[in-house]
Amino acid sequence: MLGYSRGGIPDSVPDRISEQSMNQLFLFMNETEQEKVKRYYRLGDGEYTHEKLTKEEREELNLIFGIPMLAVSELKDPLVAAKIEENMQLPQETDIFQAAITYIKQEYTELGMNPEKIQMNYVKTAGVKMLLLAALSMVLAVVVTFLSCRVAAKLGFDLRNKVYRKVISFSSKEMNQFSTSSLITRSTNDIQQVQMVFTMLFRVILYAPILGVGGVIKVLQTEASMTWILGVAVIAILLIVAVLFAVAMPRFKKLQELIDNLNLVSREILTGIPVIRAFSREKHEEERFEKANDRLTRVNLFVNRIMTFMMPLMTLLMNGISVLIIYVGAHKIDAGNIQVGDMMAFIQYAMQIIMAFLMITAMSIMLPRAGVAANRILEILDTESSIRNPEIPKQPVEGRKGEVEFDHVCFSYPGAEEEVLTDISFTAKQGETIAFIGSTGSGKSTLINLIPRFFDVTSGAVRVDGVDVRDMYLDDLRARLGYVP
Repeated sequence: MLGYSRGGIPDSVPDRISEQSMNQLFLFMNETEQEKVKRYYRLGDGEYTHEKLTKEEREELNLIFGIPMLAVSELKDPLVAAKIEENMQLPQETDIFQAAITYIKQEYTELGMNPEKIQMNYVKTAGVKMLLLAALSMVLAVVVTFLSCRVAAKLGFDLRNKVYRKVISFSSKEMNQFSTSSLITRSTNDIQQVQMVFTMLFRVILYAPILGVGGVIKVLQTEASMTWILGVAVIAILLIVAVLFAVAMPRFKKLQELIDNLNLVSREILTGIPVIRAFSREKHEEERFEKANDRLTRVNLFVNRIMTFMMPLMTLLMNGISVLIIYVGAHKIDAGNIQVGDMMAFIQYAMQIIMAFLMITAMSIMLPRAGVAANRILEILDTESSIRNPEIPKQPVEGRKGEVEFDHVCFSYPGAEEEVLTDISFTAKQGETIAFIGSTGSGKSTLINLIPRFFDVTSGAVRVDGVDVRDMYLDDLRARLGYVP
């Protein structure tokens, strides 16, 4: 836009200029500036031309040519020349850069060049560059989407495998600690939340900073005096996000816990349908499920309602920033400090920067819940099983087989105040049948579960074929047992 409004002339550095015109400009340059100009330009056939200049060289020459071009072009106007001669200063409304562009256009016309053709060439070149960049962006977007989906799917695959292997290694103590319903939720829903975030991670979190930094660089190159507006916008965005997160973040953890509870109720109902029907408890179980479902729904709606405020607020902020830029820019245009093209370019770059923050903000809706889910997954992966293989395993003596011995065994469940089993001693030899008779909860199943090391004894010892079960590899121990729960 800037290049088009300037007729395809990017700055005050002419590609061609007549010897006469250059000599006029030299009158308003000191010897050092003249030497710099002559270093880059070559005289031939009455014209000065330059070879391809670097960006730094063009910026250096741009500063040198500005005022001399203004002086020469303005002195051609008798009224302006009289005013300069009278006051010995430039009129306040003078735009040095625009005067330099006008001077170069006139010079090109005198050299037989067509300014309109120069402008059209600029438009064609810029258009081709834009199309190429758009095509490149499309290809990169497809590649990034493909790679991010692949990485996220592989992450989900690995996490499910690790969680499954970890859960399989848990003893009954860890299973009771987490509960079966919670382990199911963590292995499915929680991993899915993390996988969804990673799908978007490379497409947004890595892309948005690049977009924002690029916008900041272009803004500083275009019109640095209005960058304070961007500071206001960024602070407003951060305040909105902080307030919304302070309200919604505690609810995200509660949400996952309620999903656990709903899975627990569903599992209990589905596995106990025959008993429920036998005792005509359908109505009671329906009410249990509806209560768990209602609590989850209410928390979910609360979180979603909080987050629905985010995008309307951000849209309002974007439109407000655009109005503020136009208001401030209009005054600067009226004062002759900037061009209309500068203001329009600033708006585009400002929207690019704000859009980068909006993309991160949109991702932030998913991040808190995924963060809670990731912590719940890590709880499983970081939990060490209380039943482990010994560092130096022992093997039973050859020929000794089929013998189980309880030696003064005591056992209490974790956190319990009383022991379930107290000073139990007996020996079951090969070929013998032992029966334990007692009321519900007296410890019959607990006693049997100590033999394959589903739990470890609190004191005493359980021996199989003469070896303490805690001194045998779990695979070796359980291979020697037949267990029918």
